Amino acid sequence: MTAPFGFQLLATDGLARTGLITTAHGQVHTPAFMPVGTAATVKAMMPEAVAATGAEILLGNTYHLMLRPGAERIAALGGLHKFMNWPHSILTDSGGFQVMSLSQLRKIDDDGVTFRSHIDGSEHRLTPERAIAIQDLLGSDIAMVFDECVAYPATAEQSAASMRLSLRWAERCRAAWPGRPGHGLFGIVQGSTFEDQRAESAAGLRAMNFDGYAIGGLAVGEPPQELLRVAASTAALLPTDSPRYLMGVGKPDQIVGAALSGVDMFDCVLPTRSGRNGQAFTWDGPVNIRNARHADDPAPLDAACRCPACRNYSRAYLHHLTKTGEMLGAMLMTAHNLTFYQDITAGLRLAIPAGKAAEWGARFVERYGASRPPTPEPAVG
Repeated sequence: MTAPFGFQLLATDGLARTGLITTAHGQVHTPAFMPVGTAATVKAMMPEAVAATGAEILLGNTYHLMLRPGAERIAALGGLHKFMNWPHSILTDSGGFQVMSLSQLRKIDDDGVTFRSHIDGSEHRLTPERAIAIQDLLGSDIAMVFDECVAYPATAEQSAASMRLSLRWAERCRAAWPGRPGHGLFGIVQGSTFEDQRAESAAGLRAMNFDGYAIGGLAVGEPPQELLRVAASTAALLPTDSPRYLMGVGKPDQIVGAALSGVDMFDCVLPTRSGRNGQAFTWDGPVNIRNARHADDPAPLDAACRCPACRNYSRAYLHHLTKTGEMLGAMLMTAHNLTFYQDITAGLRLAIPAGKAAEWGARFVERYGASRPPTPEPAVG
């Protein structure tokens, strides 16, 4: 018999929380970082390697899987878990972010969104009901409501109209959700950086009684201090007995800051994308392994790290792999970054019940930021 979807709050320290999410495919300890597997794969990683980093849940994407290979095809092949050989929990984004990021390829109306595929230009229709149906076909443990995310900066009028459209869509998603045992549906708070709009959005979603609540519309160009301010103020508006998910965030210090403000779940392409482009995250700050100073360095990337790249290979070898474009370089660097992100959340999970969350976070930020070298932004892709 499948266990019901649920969240248990295990300990708090200030605003920081640690808890346990139960889904149809296992348990997720929070704070949790979800590697991004947009197209049913975490780039440069075997599923077993993703699990070895400590990940208990990963993220897939409704929009991309709808286009290829198709939700109906995945369902006929046994669902997303079987299709990609990932037996653990999966959260699927609803496609709402693509409503913003592919703005040149879509038209929005009150009923939904018409897309032109970024692959071949074919036309597709995504509504709240269709977004829920696709996620049900995929079999995701956590589905997200279909929403609209405004770019930054937005006027108060633009943000309010978008937020209220998202609320209407959330209500339709709630009505369309089949409610399978062990599977949950999360609402998404919108409102850009306007606190009154965030409060209106959160209140509307709470009245719909979702299984969890996400903080959307951030990491879209706002200053870092604004991101953390809005994340903290929004988290305070959400129920204490439900998971809180900050979408698309982020950098290691941002994850720590948001976790200390009461956020439970995170996802971001940064560790995987950066790994493929030669940037590693370490306890002493980011490292650009392409830099010539690593060419003769026999030391590990991070002596404190347990990943295969740090246990078995030198900075010099990783520099060589990355400079020559060898696939193994992307694999090792991605495995390192994902391990580092998992170790951050594991450290928080130990510090919170010990009453040392603020101390742990301050030590992390001081060490991580002290040696941070200037590094180029990772390439998009």
